[in-house]
Amino acid sequence: MIETVTQLKRLRALVGSWKKAGLKVALVPTMGNLHEGHFSLVRQARRHADKVVASVFVNPTQFGPNEDFDRYPRTPEADAAGLEAAGCDLAWMPGVDEMYPLGLAHTTTVSVNGNVAAVLEGERRPGHFDGVCTVVSRLFNQVTPDVALFGKKDYQQLAVIRQLVDELQFPVDIIGAEIVREPDGLARSSRNQYLNETERAVAPQLHRVLREMRAACAAGLPRQLVEQSATQALAQAGFVVDYAVVRQRDLAEPVDGQPGERVALLATRIGTTRLIDNIEF
Repeated sequence: MIETVTQLKRLRALVGSWKKAGLKVALVPTMGNLHEGHFSLVRQARRHADKVVASVFVNPTQFGPNEDFDRYPRTPEADAAGLEAAGCDLAWMPGVDEMYPLGLAHTTTVSVNGNVAAVLEGERRPGHFDGVCTVVSRLFNQVTPDVALFGKKDYQQLAVIRQLVDELQFPVDIIGAEIVREPDGLARSSRNQYLNETERAVAPQLHRVLREMRAACAAGLPRQLVEQSATQALAQAGFVVDYAVVRQRDLAEPVDGQPGERVALLATRIGTTRLIDNIEF
């Protein structure tokens, strides 16, 4: 049966006993309101470790002043039940005071510098990745996992975390898990529940446009034309487009005609809901 822990002392005692027994520990960081995408991370974590810890913490430091921290849904009882069914051993559910013991005004922050954190989401959500890196660093310190799993839907976040781990030399293996999609292609997200019926019917166009971007790149079309066509298609479908771009895996702009791995990324708004998605090729 899963144990739900809210105090750091208890968390460290449990994880410490596992480590003394020679067991390997995996961490699945989440902000709660869990869905099948999260549970798939837990199941995958079980293939890499003897014990699985899932953190459930809505992190205030990664929300901007006009973002949805207060309306972000909190469903701890349902989260714990779902985690248990998925095979999780421990749910780490700290309060803000436990995660930030000196208060938010005196938080020691962690930042990743360079292109990977500065572009796209970093440009549009100043301070967001500082909040992500700060809380992830704390989770690594608290749980001391051997491996941690993050979903590829937040592609840039995963790239930032990989750089964080390399730079600060955390002894944690980072695994990126494939995007879990609805049957119509929409990537699973806690924000999908904000969509009304009309918006939900339009939302799968995101995946369709990503596939079209991949096909256009494969056909040799210039990157800027691919991006312009994608932006136009999304706008015609009813989205407000933050970006629809093709990048190298390190998020640098690729040069047309040069071979290599690519990722198409987009961020849009429909109604009051912001949705992101990507596809690698």
